Amino acid sequence: MEEALDVFVIGGGPTGLATAIAARLKGLRVVVADGRIPPLDKACGEGMLPDGLPAAHQLGLELEGYPIRGIRFHAENARVAAEFPQGPGLGVRRIKLHEAMVARAESLGVEMRWGAPVCSLENIDARWIVGADGTTSRVRTLAGLNATRGTLNRFGFRQHFHVAPWTNYVEIHWGRSCQIYVTPVAENEVGIALISRDPKLRVAQALAQFPELQARLAGAEPASRERGAITGNRRLRRVAHGNIALVGDASGMVDAITGEGLGLGFHQALALADALEQGDLSHYQRVHTTLSRRPRLMAQLLLTLDRWPSLRKIAIPAMASHPQVFKGLLAVHVGATTS
Repeated sequence: MEEALDVFVIGGGPTGLATAIAARLKGLRVVVADGRIPPLDKACGEGMLPDGLPAAHQLGLELEGYPIRGIRFHAENARVAAEFPQGPGLGVRRIKLHEAMVARAESLGVEMRWGAPVCSLENIDARWIVGADGTTSRVRTLAGLNATRGTLNRFGFRQHFHVAPWTNYVEIHWGRSCQIYVTPVAENEVGIALISRDPKLRVAQALAQFPELQARLAGAEPASRERGAITGNRRLRRVAHGNIALVGDASGMVDAITGEGLGLGFHQALALADALEQGDLSHYQRVHTTLSRRPRLMAQLLLTLDRWPSLRKIAIPAMASHPQVFKGLLAVHVGATTS
């Protein structure tokens, strides 16, 4: 007789795989279904902040990438940098991350069903159903969990270039109408991520606002095609109902400007696995709210600088003159305290 299925995860991206791995580590039988075929890529900054790495280690992930020392802002003819107080983060290509996570899930006995889209929840014979199917989650709609606060009104595009990283910081370049993130992901490759409110703005056009950065990339060959995604702040009133729970972008979002997407998703996955083991999704609802609180506050702060150029013209030069302020803000951002 076949063993009863405990958890059916819909969505095989990093957060869905993290949930499957965490649940399997609890001894639960897990299936992951996704209509796509690996390798799965997505437009994102590809930097994992230090507060996300312990969650990755709990999942047993051995990730290879480029160590990231801290964050550097470039804006208004000023620059300011700070190191992460608890040690480096990691720049890692999304495809390599996904490959590592699939291998880890399969090694634990998670059943993977690729090319298997799920259009209905009615015939899923599992104790728990997890929606990890992204921003436009079908599971969220089918479960009646679409009530939201906030909006998705920013657009991200990402492309890689064959060039040696010139820094071991993530650089954030603030322009008139956008931000560009530079993330080193390998010894000879950087990721360039653009975020703006203009759905038509692309990386090549935006670089014209940043002559220094444009000069660094002059002659560099693209290492990937440009990919796009939607971002913004969105909070759901509930992330669980009955035997259904949402995780990752399906459960709400914080704007990509925070760089918290992967780490937050991993922590949510671990919390959800705890709740599944206990048989109590109300526990997950409470922890989910707590986990999202700090990233949402930081997103609000950074988006204020985006919306108000006059404030940015004062704030970033002021932080450059008083770098301890920037150091303290970064410590709060990554959930640490300065010494």
